[in-house]
Amino acid sequence: MIEIKNVKKAYGRNVILDGVNFAVHEGDVISIIGPSGSGKTTLLRCINFLENADSGSIRIDDLSADFAHVHNKQKIAIRRKTAMVFQNYALFFNMTAVQNVMEGLIISKKMSKDEARTIAENILTKVGLGGKFDSKPHQLSGGQQQRVGIARAIALNPKVILFDEPTSALDPEMVDEIVDLIKQLASEGATMVIVTHEMQLAYEISSKVVFIANGNIQAEGPPKDIFDNPKDERLKQFISRFTPRRDPEYFL
Repeated sequence: MIEIKNVKKAYGRNVILDGVNFAVHEGDVISIIGPSGSGKTTLLRCINFLENADSGSIRIDDLSADFAHVHNKQKIAIRRKTAMVFQNYALFFNMTAVQNVMEGLIISKKMSKDEARTIAENILTKVGLGGKFDSKPHQLSGGQQQRVGIARAIALNPKVILFDEPTSALDPEMVDEIVDLIKQLASEGATMVIVTHEMQLAYEISSKVVFIANGNIQAEGPPKDIFDNPKDERLKQFISRFTPRRDPEYFL
């Protein structure tokens, strides 16, 4: 479904990604973990061309591009296969919740306003914001704003939803509601790639966990292999303070 080969990205002499190879299959829930500055978010942003990698290639379904020679039409076509949920919500503050969700449908999908509004209202209701259609972002809590961001992504019906630290800007008591929503999407079969520092979320929800350090993938595998039986020394150091909860009620 998604295949990234030998992706490199540097800012001057600062190498961010150093030959990363990465694959996502339909229905996968992949959590990307690693220390700050390791290239996690940059990899995510390269997938949908919010960042231009210096070299390497990407393929999503039948679309492919060489990062060193990509054209705008290729970028747009590949970007339409994905949807991004940002850590800072990235909502339009002059628009209501329903207008924020409608915007992508009108601009990208060329829908009429009536059709877009029907879809937006249905999805906002699904994510628990049925009474907030006409609220603007400043009238919503951080958790509610992130729900709008997730609704906007779902509405586009993408091949894959990309989450960039979806809980990092939230107060601790609001984290659980977003985690529960992501779990719901996973249970419904959504394909997701999640950059996160929430180790418990990665442990519970992932079909695969990818550990990035020093610009490359150091370890990857099922959560139990990564968290319960890590073999990479840098990974062991990174997760040394994490003890997963294993109560049955926490698992999908």
